[in-house]
Amino acid sequence: RMWSDQSDDHADIYKAWGGSKGIPLQVTNQSGEKSIVRKPRFSENLKFMFSYQFGYMYFRYFMWNFSGRQNDTQGTGGAINGNWITGIRFLDEPRTGTYDLPEDLRKDPSRNVYYMLPFLLGLIGMFFHLNTDNRNWFNVMLLFIMTGLAIVFYLNQYPNQPRERDYAYAGSFYFYAVWIGLGVLALFRGISLFTGERVAAPLAGIACFLAVPLIMGMQNWDDHDRSGRYLARDVAFNYLESCAPNSILFTNGDNDTFPLWYAQEVEGKRKDIRVCNLMLLNTDWYIEQMKQKMYESDPLPVSLPIKKYYDGINNQVFIVEKTKDPVDIKTIIDWILSENPATKVRISANEILDIIPTKTIRIPVDAAKVIESGTVRQEDSSKIVPYIDIKLKGNSILKSQLIILDILAHNDWKRPIYYVTGYHNDAFGLEEYFQLEGLAYRLIPVRSENKSWVDYGRIDTDILYENIMKKFVWGGANDRNVYIDYNHNRTLTVVRARLQYAKLAKALAAEGKKDKALEVLDRCMDVLPPENVKYDPYYPDLIEAYFAAGNNEKALKLTNDYCSYNYKHLDYYLSQSQYIISSAEYEIQSAIQYTSKVSTACMTYGARNLAEEIDKKLETYYRDYLKTRIPEDQLPVSD
Repeated sequence: RMWSDQSDDHADIYKAWGGSKGIPLQVTNQSGEKSIVRKPRFSENLKFMFSYQFGYMYFRYFMWNFSGRQNDTQGTGGAINGNWITGIRFLDEPRTGTYDLPEDLRKDPSRNVYYMLPFLLGLIGMFFHLNTDNRNWFNVMLLFIMTGLAIVFYLNQYPNQPRERDYAYAGSFYFYAVWIGLGVLALFRGISLFTGERVAAPLAGIACFLAVPLIMGMQNWDDHDRSGRYLARDVAFNYLESCAPNSILFTNGDNDTFPLWYAQEVEGKRKDIRVCNLMLLNTDWYIEQMKQKMYESDPLPVSLPIKKYYDGINNQVFIVEKTKDPVDIKTIIDWILSENPATKVRISANEILDIIPTKTIRIPVDAAKVIESGTVRQEDSSKIVPYIDIKLKGNSILKSQLIILDILAHNDWKRPIYYVTGYHNDAFGLEEYFQLEGLAYRLIPVRSENKSWVDYGRIDTDILYENIMKKFVWGGANDRNVYIDYNHNRTLTVVRARLQYAKLAKALAAEGKKDKALEVLDRCMDVLPPENVKYDPYYPDLIEAYFAAGNNEKALKLTNDYCSYNYKHLDYYLSQSQYIISSAEYEIQSAIQYTSKVSTACMTYGARNLAEEIDKKLETYYRDYLKTRIPEDQLPVSD
């Protein structure tokens, strides 16, 4: 059952769920070096199967539907997210923490409790069915197992799946619902033994209605009501509206791309933009599509013929350094196109491979052309670099990267090129030449300083202000009657929605446009209010931006609200058992880290007393947290 080596952390998680002893085996790696590894024992494989695959990845989902659900945050095996609950205190508290939750957790619409009533009624129906019609009971049981545990056994899922998989077992839950229906008949039969059928029928019907469909409807309505929520669509709109006309927008995968396709294909939004999925750019059929005109979008400038990227051809192009000097990007593509044997490497009598002859590829920049195309403003002409060098890492590039090089070579700064994000292989380390223009980053020949993998990209305040303030919409995120669930909150964090407002406001404040900066910040608080959109790692940036823009009163109010929120969560988590505290490590550390960031902002902008108060409070929390991890006599001594 333990098989995956797709991720470095899979082995550790296997050990956590199944055990860590194993059978020692000597293995020899590709370099001929010998080492000892531990092969999981049969008993450990079984433990992993029953604890994780059957328990966490099936029974937990089963109980979500028939007992109750802690919240809709994706679980990873800990005590505070994604567990099943009952609503019965003594059953829940040892597993998920005490019931004196902070208000936002206690009133979370996705916290649903059914007191196990649907589960118990289903058990009654199952045994009633077995006693009255065992042949058909066997059929239902077989379907229940084959659409549930049998799928779990067959899939043999590795730990920490990228998303919850409850949808895969919906059939199994349907068949259990058959027994819930039969449970009503069982109660009717039981009550009729004492009261007669005329009285038993309404009693059983009313009791079961109150116990199952009514309570489930009342508990689930608020977090299943999607009316007024158009955030997924509107985030796609915002991506498209971040781009200049006739742009090329590189996206990373399905989640980035599908909403954009919907916006273009169904709602007809910004059909002049060519959305290019970098994951699909490894396939020949998709590259062929990119070479065709689509709606108002011109073909991508791919010069390579299909024989250079046909299925199985140039899936991986090796780098064989013929020179240490930079090579012009068009020369690189010509090298791939060439039939000259000197541009190839022969690996067998029948196989010759294309190669990249250098690790430094140079993109030349024609200053006049980039100004004429609007890539760079006239007033920034002195900042234009004469060329951009791509530094290739590793020993090869993938097909998608080869096609991107072809596009960069032959686009020649004519069409705007955008990336959804940076810091991935297909971005080629070009982040210092990115310009943030909304939710997407435009490649421009002006170098900027990147502060981190999160905070990067030059800002043109005029463009960013125009897009964020006049074009962006957020699909009901500011409506208290619209439920913004875990996935939508996570999406807003992933696209760094609040951070983009904060970065624009800071840039405007640095230009002396503080009134405009406050306008941006107030808009952010209006469209993404913390009452509806949960606090995220970028909320402290908004507080810092308010300080920078000169509205200390608003900054201090937000600081107090934010700190109060985190204090309540820290008080709760640190009052729990060691098991709960260990499960909440990320939440505890994040609360301390981001509250500390707010303290730094207060100190920087003159709110020294508040900063010292926050620091003192955080020091107490941090010591309390350390006490749960190390002996008290080993704790660091306070100043």
